[in-house]
Amino acid sequence: MLLPAAVGICLLSGCRSRYVQTTITNHTDTPLRLIEVDYPSASFGTDQIAPQQAFHYRFKVQGSGPVTITFTGDSGKPTNATGPQLSEGEQGTLQVSVEAGDHVKWATDLVTKP
Repeated sequence: MLLPAAVGICLLSGCRSRYVQTTITNHTDTPLRLIEVDYPSASFGTDQIAPQQAFHYRFKVQGSGPVTITFTGDSGKPTNATGPQLSEGEQGTLQVSVEAGDHVKWATDLVTKP
């Protein structure tokens, strides 16, 4: 009986889970393969991102530390890149763009809510 009331109050007050919406975009002419993104306390990945396509994933940050990406791209060899520091409770967006030559660009729009 109390659980439905608590859920209702949370919904009315705008409560929602904090998460980071991530987009990895392949701006190259070759597929990215074996993509893995590591972030504080977990990781995610996908087998392939086709040229000029994107992969979307959202996650909750638990802990703090850098985000990293590993993939096989233009060079045919695994590439590692370290991105921004993430902190527990952050929410917003993280954009990862893979450019020609396996160059990685990072863009964030993250905030920490009390």
